[in-house]
Amino acid sequence: MRSIQRRLSLGLIAVMLVIGLIMAQTSLWLFEVGLQRYLESGLRNESENLLAALVRGPAGFQLDEQRLSGAYHRPFSGHYFRVDFADGHWRSRSLWDFELPQPQANGLHANLELGNTGQSLLMLTADYRKFGQPISITVAQDYTPVRKSFQRMQQIGMGLGLAALILVLILQRVTVRRALRPLNVVREQISQLQQGQRSQLDNQVPLELAPLVDQINHLLIHTEDSLKRSRNALGNLGHALKTPLAVMLSLASSQQLDTHPALRKTLREQLQQIQQRLERELNRARLSGDALPGARFDCDLELPGLFSTLQMIHGEHLQLTYDVPAGLFLPWDREDLLELLGNLLDNACKWADSEVRLGLGQSPRGTWLLVEDDGPGIPESRREAVFSRGTRLDEQTRGHGLGLGIVRDIVEAWGGTLQLLASPMGGLQVRIDLPERLSS
Repeated sequence: MRSIQRRLSLGLIAVMLVIGLIMAQTSLWLFEVGLQRYLESGLRNESENLLAALVRGPAGFQLDEQRLSGAYHRPFSGHYFRVDFADGHWRSRSLWDFELPQPQANGLHANLELGNTGQSLLMLTADYRKFGQPISITVAQDYTPVRKSFQRMQQIGMGLGLAALILVLILQRVTVRRALRPLNVVREQISQLQQGQRSQLDNQVPLELAPLVDQINHLLIHTEDSLKRSRNALGNLGHALKTPLAVMLSLASSQQLDTHPALRKTLREQLQQIQQRLERELNRARLSGDALPGARFDCDLELPGLFSTLQMIHGEHLQLTYDVPAGLFLPWDREDLLELLGNLLDNACKWADSEVRLGLGQSPRGTWLLVEDDGPGIPESRREAVFSRGTRLDEQTRGHGLGLGIVRDIVEAWGGTLQLLASPMGGLQVRIDLPERLSS
């Protein structure tokens, strides 16, 4: 749990640092651009004032200095201008012995140095026409004080941002601990489950944890049911073996075993019955004890190989077809489904005259499965006997006996239903309905 908190904290720190740096740099850039645009408006007003100060004199153009700001007369005051026209140019006294940089294009220019004065200029160059002559006016302002103030504000903003980040991280840590507290409770209850102090988890959990708790409780119920089924299966196995073993022991003590073929036949039948019963009951125990799901069944991948194998076993005279939606995945164990389908299809192929058909689909209630053939089928009067409790396996219809018993055990373990019906093809139709299963 602490590692989760640590990962969440480190992840949040990294995300907030990246986003904070991006937002800070973007905000500062936008602020500086906006400030330059504001100063550009002032420079443009100064340029228009200089244009208005140009008057016609006896010798041509003349600059009315009474209209000029006093800053243009003080050396290195931070305000400068240069007026260029056809016959010459004028520049402000504030430039002293320096010349303004000459930009290649009109408009606003930043970060231009005025000699070695250490002043960084924000400069605007514009073209005008007055008294029929072209005039170029360049005005500049020292941007250094503004930039220093901007850097100071940037440092203050970074400090405040860092303080805000630390505060957010503290609040985040508190929030994460409170949010993960239900997980600690669930972890403690799981520990109690391992110690046998409880049988299920409490359902009173936050909405986000409810699916997880429901899945765990569902798994616990399934596991408990599997244990009960395993115990019942082992009990059935022991009870079923008592009589055959007693007969075998009696026959084994007989001195006439070698001279009486009938005794040998009886012994062989009893041994076969034990073998079949062992296979069936142990298979039921395996199915009921499978608490955790295995690999899922991919119909597109598994069915072609299964049908190819059945075709080779039962001959090319049979037409084996299946109708399954493309891309269908079944949320049950792959090996169990292969055993279920293999038994059903194998029995159908043994009894079919020419055709065996498999149908698979899904409905709002779950998954349905149909296997049908065009053989003789099973009479309706004997269908119930096939699945009657206590029916001897060697008395069931050949081809629909042990295989259908295994299928029934699998379907019951999954909570489904199995029906033997008359097929429209003329033979037997086996229909299986499996309920919707919680995805693991």
